[in-house]
Amino acid sequence: MRKNMARPTVSDLIDLSNACGHVTATMPRRVSRPKAACEDCLKIGGQWVHLRVCLSCGRVGCCDSSPNRHAAAHYHATGHPIMTSGEADETWAYCYVDSQQLSAD
Repeated sequence: MRKNMARPTVSDLIDLSNACGHVTATMPRRVSRPKAACEDCLKIGGQWVHLRVCLSCGRVGCCDSSPNRHAAAHYHATGHPIMTSGEADETWAYCYVDSQQLSAD
């Protein structure tokens, strides 16, 4: 018997059409959006503007427009190079190492 599984939506896709050398075959091509909160901001009572999702481990952090910039801090602490937007209807991805937008648009 098959489980009733929700079909992925367009907003679940990650656009890696302008991929760099850091994109791997095992890297996810879909992520559930929107994400609820920046994990580190919740711990310290911080606020965030937009959310980002690490494609190496799934960690959710806040963007560089947020006061604490937890997504970038996660990259610097771990070396995980690629993140995607955690916002609804945004499918772009970015490589920190190459400073490169990985989406065609």
